[in-house]
Amino acid sequence: MKHKIPLILIALGIAATLAVGMLRNKSVGPDPLQQLKERYAKKAIPSVDHSKLAILQKKFSSPQEVTTTCISCHTERGKEVLGSSHWNWEREEYIEGHGIRSIGKKNILNNFCIGVSGNLDACDKCHVGYGFVDTEFDFQEEKNIDCLSCHDNSSTYVKTGKGMPAASVDLNYVAQHVGNPQRENCGTCHFFSGGGNNVKHGDLDKSLFNPNREVDVHMASEGSNLQCVDCHTAENHKMLGKLYSVSSMNRDRSTCEQCHTAIPHEDNTLNEHTLKVACQTCHIPTYAKVNATKTAWDWSTAGTLSAGQQVNESDSLGNPTYMSKKGTFSWGRNLKPEYIWFNGTAGHYFLGDTVSAEQPIQVNTLHGSYDDPEAKIIPVKIHRAKQIYDPVTKMLIQPKLVAAKKGEGAFWKDFDWNHAAEEGMKSLGLPYSGEHTFEETVMTWPINHMVAPKEKTVQCVECHTRTNSRLANLSGFYMPGRDSNFIVEILGKAAIVIVIFLVMLHSAARVTVRIRNRKEQA
Repeated sequence: MKHKIPLILIALGIAATLAVGMLRNKSVGPDPLQQLKERYAKKAIPSVDHSKLAILQKKFSSPQEVTTTCISCHTERGKEVLGSSHWNWEREEYIEGHGIRSIGKKNILNNFCIGVSGNLDACDKCHVGYGFVDTEFDFQEEKNIDCLSCHDNSSTYVKTGKGMPAASVDLNYVAQHVGNPQRENCGTCHFFSGGGNNVKHGDLDKSLFNPNREVDVHMASEGSNLQCVDCHTAENHKMLGKLYSVSSMNRDRSTCEQCHTAIPHEDNTLNEHTLKVACQTCHIPTYAKVNATKTAWDWSTAGTLSAGQQVNESDSLGNPTYMSKKGTFSWGRNLKPEYIWFNGTAGHYFLGDTVSAEQPIQVNTLHGSYDDPEAKIIPVKIHRAKQIYDPVTKMLIQPKLVAAKKGEGAFWKDFDWNHAAEEGMKSLGLPYSGEHTFEETVMTWPINHMVAPKEKTVQCVECHTRTNSRLANLSGFYMPGRDSNFIVEILGKAAIVIVIFLVMLHSAARVTVRIRNRKEQA
């Protein structure tokens, strides 16, 4: 019996060790995820019925009258909007290599429609104001704020060119049906940025108006049914969440950790990954799940006409593959992201910057590396393009694209690149040599939406493998399963051999002791 006592103690020790491990890997107390679901299941009930307010019963003859009426009650809201990014399309930030600069849609190029300064008559449909069509627009005039673009809850509000409401809009009806911004308000601009559904972002498209859980667990009606403003919260009209196509600093970000904390998993091994791996990297295995997104845009082929008429071609899904106005496009659906290191800061190409075209020109650069303590691996969409460039001044060109009539230099009317480049750069006060080429550019867009159900997340073997690893392009660090390192592998094999030897030695010692004890007893 006395020989069985050590075995019993060993068994109890193993059981205790397993129990402790299970306790460490399991949450204690209420399930945090369930608490989050219950919290967001409680939807806010409006405290005011605007349809009953006498001040909104009078007939409005202009949208500015609606705004004047809004701020007569919401007295300080106008001043808040005047200080917001949605209104100014710029804000002061520190940009590496440029110092403190005003940065935003006003002065940043992209490699889609290139920039708003040559296209304001169309782009201002997504400005939260009325009449922003040129540099004469008064950004201090509160009555030109478009309150309805964000607060319409009637689903009838539509904006047209020059940022004005469509003629069909009943201003009284819309003004009487306002409230907190809904997904429809945000999506009308953000889902269709770049001139069409899901053109730019890849993870923001019209399917998110009413997605199922497979598309996005947060926005699904049978899931949490979150509105955009549940994550992109605002204080005094300044919202969390900065797009790194027009932002550079790691501030005012909307993050997963706001709700899920930095240690969201029951398994500590997974929690350790969050030190260097962003939540999105595992939880968004694919993007553009329902509608295709644009992956490449070649402006150099634009301008082809057939018998004087524009040419438009599409693929089997209805995505344009060629347009005389814009050139040639490539699309992709249900795509795996590319992956980069990102520390929350970014660099940008500013109008007027000189840059060599020997390598693809980085329109924006997301900073980070393995050695950067602030950096994590994130999923991104990288859009590749060919756009107009001045080989003499070495500047990317902002061409004039839009005009009311022919002969004003707008490419979409005259199809003359030289004239469009001349007029576009003149409007910015920048030089144009009279020569142009088309050069390759790249632009990086973080993927943050279309979060998959937890059973559909990226599996360990998709990264920790030597064949087609998702992280094959990331270097500068050793990752088990993906990388081969002679010293590490030798040490690992040696450790295995030593462990096996010690186990055998221990077993032999126990057998020897047992035999000796039996002889002594005999």
